[in-house]
Amino acid sequence: MCRWMAWLGQPVLIDELLFKTEHGIVDQSLHARMGAEPTNGDGVGVGWYGDGEGPALYRSISPAWADANLRELAAHTESPLFMVHIRAAIGSPVQETNCHPFRHGRWLFVHNGYLGGLREVRRELMLAIDPDLYPDVHGSTDTEIVFNLALTFGLEDDPIEALARTVGLIEAVAQTHGVPDAVQGTFGVSDGDALWAVRYATTGRPRSLFASADVESVRRLHPDNPRFQRLSPHDRLIVSEPFSDLPGVWEEIPPSTAVTVRRGGVLEQQSFRPVATVPTGAVDA
Repeated sequence: MCRWMAWLGQPVLIDELLFKTEHGIVDQSLHARMGAEPTNGDGVGVGWYGDGEGPALYRSISPAWADANLRELAAHTESPLFMVHIRAAIGSPVQETNCHPFRHGRWLFVHNGYLGGLREVRRELMLAIDPDLYPDVHGSTDTEIVFNLALTFGLEDDPIEALARTVGLIEAVAQTHGVPDAVQGTFGVSDGDALWAVRYATTGRPRSLFASADVESVRRLHPDNPRFQRLSPHDRLIVSEPFSDLPGVWEEIPPSTAVTVRRGGVLEQQSFRPVATVPTGAVDA
């Protein structure tokens, strides 16, 4: 059911977190422990912020563990903020346009989970997307629909509020079709300056999501770990599942919670509640 990670902190080579951690995202592409399935081999994507305008994007349908181009890129690309996604397709085709992250201007978006009853609700949700955004929908995933709905509802002004309105609309549309499990999963968003993440499910327990603990606590708990000693107070990770089993390094993000990570290592949590939105067939931006 996919895995994703996001880093905000000091500039690091991307492969430090993709390939050189004990249970990093590439290892999770073969051996996920907390996902709906252990293998996530239907594509990989990396979005990162550097010196150019907006984020760069690399997406491939190759499994992460077998992507030689990904290994080359990651070993020579340094970034203070990047997002990585490994995909396990559950209905939409394995093609590059369906690989995360999705990009719009300075914004990146990833998702782990699904929209229930997509076959029944797709048309109404697509009609609710701002007409100016619609031509840029190139794939067939539920994630791209969610991203463009969130943009329609003001993601660039208030990401958490936009996602709350988006989830509210999806649940309202699903209810009219008798779909009980409208939304399941975790969402990650960035504009290059901050990270936002949401963990939510309409019914049942949402997909797992963790944040790295504050650096000083990690250093005190593991004084002999040279990797942790190199961390700065500004470094934070958001991950679908922990990169190691070491105690005190990871904090689980509770269900129905939104997280904001800002530069300086500041992490804020707030309750996430969908905002009820009546489906009308078209939504004003």
